[in-house]
Amino acid sequence: MIGNLETFQDELAASGFPPLVNKLAGPGFRGRVATRDLGPLRLVSLDTPESACILRERDASDGEHLAVKVMTRGRTRIEQGRGEAELGPADLVLLDPTRTLRFESTAAAHVTVLVPRRELRIRNAQIDRLIGVRIDGSHGPGALVSVLARESARSATGFREAEALRSAAAVVELLAVALEARLGDGQPAPDERLRDRITGYIEARLADPELSPPGIAAAHHISVRRLHKLFEDQPLTVAALIRRRRLERCRAELTGSGRTVTAVAARWGFSDPTHFSKLFKATYGYTARALVTSNRAPTTKTRTAGPGKDGGDQGRQQ
Repeated sequence: MIGNLETFQDELAASGFPPLVNKLAGPGFRGRVATRDLGPLRLVSLDTPESACILRERDASDGEHLAVKVMTRGRTRIEQGRGEAELGPADLVLLDPTRTLRFESTAAAHVTVLVPRRELRIRNAQIDRLIGVRIDGSHGPGALVSVLARESARSATGFREAEALRSAAAVVELLAVALEARLGDGQPAPDERLRDRITGYIEARLADPELSPPGIAAAHHISVRRLHKLFEDQPLTVAALIRRRRLERCRAELTGSGRTVTAVAARWGFSDPTHFSKLFKATYGYTARALVTSNRAPTTKTRTAGPGKDGGDQGRQQ
């Protein structure tokens, strides 16, 4: 949608962006906003005139998402955290919508991918190192993310729910690879890299009813004992991680998909409907059936199980 400054700001707010103060905006301001959803991701395409903007710090409780900004046309200079990035076409940068942000740009076009923090599985210390740092979009993982983000913003329509979820998982995994690569000398230790690969493997195979610790260990040529040791300092064990991510997929698919609770649960590996219902309610505070009938998920903040608790089970589970 193309509009004046007021319309543009309204569209930005509707897209999930925090309010921006543009010091160069005048009566002749014209900008375009287009928003598409892909599973848990939101892709926002912006076309703006020359701008000089500031985003004030926001309450940390608003920080459910991180933003990956990908340039399409023009140049932008961004300052956030300890980072300062000069971006040209195809370049990208990770931003935190809760932190103070300053940027200046020529007339430009860009795509911003809003990603739930939990999906990226990046520790806070790593986020601090990556915020506001330019990622080269001309080669390597950054180039793949750049192309995929721009193409997804144009074509993320007509997906069935399950297709959108799987496509979003692929985008998130590639984003994680590009961000990890940008850490440079701070690359994770071998155990951490292996754990990240295993987490990505799990994410891509959540619908497989045979997904289990023994199969995961065999696929990575390690023992089951070694697999469990890799996750012993993590909030969830391997089995609990599989269960939690399957529950999250079920919740996403039940929101407006029109499918029955039993069908969705079976699709994501829960063969016992009663057990699934108990896990779902213990994790989110309401039943899966209530989600289907009242569509509460998009408007209600849900209670999620904390570290060491998954689906009502106390302590760590294997």
